[in-house]
Amino acid sequence: MLKKILITFFGLLIVVGFIIGIKALQIGALKSSDGFQLPPEYVTSATVKEETWKQTLDAVGSLTAVQGVTVSSEVAGKVTKIHFESGEPVEEGKLLVELDITTEEAQLAAAVADVQLAKLIFERVEKLRKTFTVAESELDSARASLLSASAQMENLEAVIKKKKISAPFTGRLGIRQIDKGQFLNNGDAIVSLQSLDPIYVDFSFPQKWISLVEQGMQVEIKVDSFPEVSFKGNISAINPEVAVSTRTISLRATLDNSDGKLLPGMFSQVSVNLPKEKSFIVVPATSILYNSYGDSVFVIKESDGQKIVEQHFVETGEARGDFVSLIKGPEVGSVVVSSGAFKLRHGVPIIINNDLAPKAEINPDPSDS
Repeated sequence: MLKKILITFFGLLIVVGFIIGIKALQIGALKSSDGFQLPPEYVTSATVKEETWKQTLDAVGSLTAVQGVTVSSEVAGKVTKIHFESGEPVEEGKLLVELDITTEEAQLAAAVADVQLAKLIFERVEKLRKTFTVAESELDSARASLLSASAQMENLEAVIKKKKISAPFTGRLGIRQIDKGQFLNNGDAIVSLQSLDPIYVDFSFPQKWISLVEQGMQVEIKVDSFPEVSFKGNISAINPEVAVSTRTISLRATLDNSDGKLLPGMFSQVSVNLPKEKSFIVVPATSILYNSYGDSVFVIKESDGQKIVEQHFVETGEARGDFVSLIKGPEVGSVVVSSGAFKLRHGVPIIINNDLAPKAEINPDPSDS
């Protein structure tokens, strides 16, 4: 049994030794081949440059209508006429809905007659009082009756007026929530009305930024619905107190919305433009090779008449459009690989071909990509 184990063991040693010998011969052949060289890789290039960027304070915000209400009925009644369509723009004072007023009209006719009678009685008693034919109390009673009848008539007129519901301000209507013939109770919703031009954006900043902002500063916002459009406005209000729970301050900006693209309730990205500008050393974002052990770029150098790349580790900063700023990295004027870095390593020869290289821009237009 022991003999078989020893034979097997020595057999395995012979096989392993044979494999190692073959690999050693192959490695030796590679080392002895003086003409071997890695083929060059095709890349695009860009120059490290210095740019001046506007400084911004960024936040998230929510759009709010300058005026927004749900039009409702102040009095109960049956809908007899509807004078609007869903989504329609309306001017202030436009009649929207009429409720049934037949009962009130009948009561008003009786109230008008009561006022006329009370007025005649008052005038008659007033003349008699001048000749001291009646007591002062009778004149007071006639006056009170006239005032009571007039008040009743005015109350009915007010009820009739409230049953004709009009737009309280100029804006755009929402979806109609009533139908003709429907009975409305006090407070029942009829339609939403929003004033959309201009429109507000409300947002918050940390308290440490309070000294950097003031009313009138320019604001730019973007919304997911129109990612290619930047909407401009100005800070119109700064809350005079800091929220105790979050230590933030609330701000409001007013934006032009003549095209009606912005709607109340939309989520937005807000940028407040500060008056001071700052210089940055920048490279195209595609130049950065991101790794867990550190970010890097490949700097293009000349060696023995050909171009090679050297890997340089960098520390990135603020990003803007297609560019990334470098806190630490190659100096201004250095040429770096702008695309194709993923297939490179230190010392690899390259060929630069910028014919189809995408142009990096601060404000890229997605429609051009």
